[in-house]
Amino acid sequence: MIPKPPRLFVPGDLDGFFGLFIDNLLQLMLIAVFSTAVAGLPEDMVTHRILPGAAVSILLGNIFYSWQAWRLAKRSGRDDVTALPYGINTPSLVAFLFLIMGPIYQETENPTLVWQVGLFACLLSGLLETAGAFFGDWLRRHTPRAALLSSLAGVALTFIALGFIFQIFASPAVAILPMMLILFAYAAKVKLPLGLPGGFVAVLLGVGLAWLLRLLGFDYFQPAAAGYSFGFHPPQPVPGDFVAMLGSSWGWRHMAVIFPMALFNLIGSLQNLESAEAAGDRYETRPALIANGLCSVLAAFLGSAFPTTIYIGHPGWKAMGARIGYSLLNGALITLLCLFGGISLVLRFVPLEATLGILLWIGLVMTAQAFQEVPRRHALAVAMGLIPSLAAWTLMVVETSLQRAGTTLLAVAPKFGNQLFIHGVIALNQGFLVSSMILASVVVFLVEREFRKAGAWCAAAAVLAAAGLIHAYDLTALGVQNRFGWAAAPEFAWGYGLSAAVFLAAAYWVKPAAGGAGE
Repeated sequence: MIPKPPRLFVPGDLDGFFGLFIDNLLQLMLIAVFSTAVAGLPEDMVTHRILPGAAVSILLGNIFYSWQAWRLAKRSGRDDVTALPYGINTPSLVAFLFLIMGPIYQETENPTLVWQVGLFACLLSGLLETAGAFFGDWLRRHTPRAALLSSLAGVALTFIALGFIFQIFASPAVAILPMMLILFAYAAKVKLPLGLPGGFVAVLLGVGLAWLLRLLGFDYFQPAAAGYSFGFHPPQPVPGDFVAMLGSSWGWRHMAVIFPMALFNLIGSLQNLESAEAAGDRYETRPALIANGLCSVLAAFLGSAFPTTIYIGHPGWKAMGARIGYSLLNGALITLLCLFGGISLVLRFVPLEATLGILLWIGLVMTAQAFQEVPRRHALAVAMGLIPSLAAWTLMVVETSLQRAGTTLLAVAPKFGNQLFIHGVIALNQGFLVSSMILASVVVFLVEREFRKAGAWCAAAAVLAAAGLIHAYDLTALGVQNRFGWAAAPEFAWGYGLSAAVFLAAAYWVKPAAGGAGE
């Protein structure tokens, strides 16, 4: 009997599509707003160059990861394989806008130069990630699962769950009901009448409630004021613009941002692959990472200054019942919206607050998974790994508050004293994804009494701190800046180095636990 080919679409794909689509839509809106407000790019450049280039990258990435899921389902004979979620890379988006493009615009007021440097940064980021595909699997095999999952959970808890729950409770009349319906459908695993997807019903009711309240005279929902002008904006290859940067200092002087962000993205992709495996879907590391990097290279070639990446949240989509089709639907609709300038059109009718419950659910699932999918004795390591992300979230809140108050962290930092220990917050923020993995790994191997491995991780931390990849920074009027170079963070290098020496010495006189690390 010939086995049936895997199904491309199942009912749960509609739920997964809504979540992934809203996530991608949010990133594209950030690009549209901040490219103009922060980096000084004209709206036409964003609409005609950046968004079409990003759309093609998103489309091809979603097609590849859907095909990868289809292959896995066919090979394993399973019908529950979920494609890796994929879209615009949020950390790189923020870093490139605020640490590269924004400062260049403030210095030169030349939007063309700003855009060209953004293309250069996107290109190099994609190339570095592609190169990382050839050693990423080794890193994945030699890193404890608790370290990979806890750092991912930290991002889910802070930048996803906390951010969206605050926005939901800031608009309770419109947002609380859809959030509760999401929890009703997914946490209680309740099947709705007619087999309707819970996420679809929740968003639909939220949209209906928002417009009903508006018709009754309440101002809980304000549609976007910008109008929509129909037009087709095809992607345009722009190789000469980033080639021009190869011989210019404008691009290379920002390697201090580009390189660590590429490392950040590589590690994040590895964590997402680990997360998918923990949920039951093991994908080949190298092809997934190569596709990830090459799609960012393509984005730069077609005019987008913002890399794409494998998204956090695979277990959340899987828990929703999404399989393969949700990724294809997302890529197709995002592409249509970008090519025809329709991003603002959607937001005129759908309040974001009605959709955020889906993304909150993803954040909760990811946080819970970090504790559920590791040995119980490693829960301590997971908790330790959450702390750097909490520091990064805290710093973002502090800096945003100070900016709105018309001052800077540089001016206010001396006034914090011992009430916040702001310099410790900043140090943990620098390279927080990497330091999260390091701290969690050290705790795992201490729990298992594998002191040589704990010492090795501390030694690696000492080298990274000395090079400025973690903990090192300069506090300037423009905010926290990366500091790279030898002895960039000597106090941290010294502390980690001494810890490594202690742990390596302990390996000779403390008896190791039976059974190894248990990973």
